Amino acid sequence: MNILYTICGRAGSKGFKNKNLKMMNNVPLIFYTLAAIRLYQDAHPEDRIFAALNTDSKELMDIVSKQTIFPFVSLVNRKENLAGDTVAKIDVIKDTYLTMKKDRVIDVVIDLDITSPLRRICDIENVLANYSANENYDLVYSVVKSRRSPYFNMVEKKKNNYFGKICQSDFIARQQVSATYELNASIYAYRPGFLESEIKKTILEYRCGIAIMPDFLVLDIDSADDFKMMEYLHQYYCQHDEGLKLIYDIAMEK
Repeated sequence: MNILYTICGRAGSKGFKNKNLKMMNNVPLIFYTLAAIRLYQDAHPEDRIFAALNTDSKELMDIVSKQTIFPFVSLVNRKENLAGDTVAKIDVIKDTYLTMKKDRVIDVVIDLDITSPLRRICDIENVLANYSANENYDLVYSVVKSRRSPYFNMVEKKKNNYFGKICQSDFIARQQVSATYELNASIYAYRPGFLESEIKKTILEYRCGIAIMPDFLVLDIDSADDFKMMEYLHQYYCQHDEGLKLIYDIAMEK
């Protein structure tokens, strides 16, 4: 299988400035993603691996260009019309794929989010397994089981200014509620044909599959508080999860 890994990192960030350039536990944040790609390649020599960084950040390009964890990363300059605050990430992934496919055949595009670094090789493998098992999927993404349910104990403000359940239902016990899942923004596997099509809706409105990750891998970084929590939890879970520890060990090689 020919796999293209995409890494998308915009310069700056309105929510948490320069979050893609942060150091987490003495390692550049992006190294965790590069380490995951490297470890997947080591575990699957039968696959051909490509990787591309799409960014408008010279600093991020410099970091990736100088590292030796996974040195074969193509640098794709972020187009100006794809660098705004309101641009959907899928448009950047699509542009990266169209750039990279010009001289190679690609069977699947896997996007790994820089700011969701808590992932293991087995999580990527599970996403790929679900992707390969159903050819009708346009994409497969990682999720965790949600701790709350919009049918039972999540509320929103209604038109009458009172608050009520997001999804109306007659459930009276948590055990009656259908299983719901929360995206953790970590891993997405896209079918090339989908990326070549005209994407008019949000990706969640297409034919999607999921791969479930442990609920402690839910956190992504979108604020300074998120980052502090991520750094603390990463230290803890590296002592209790061999998969995360392996990623960290490779990321430390630099």
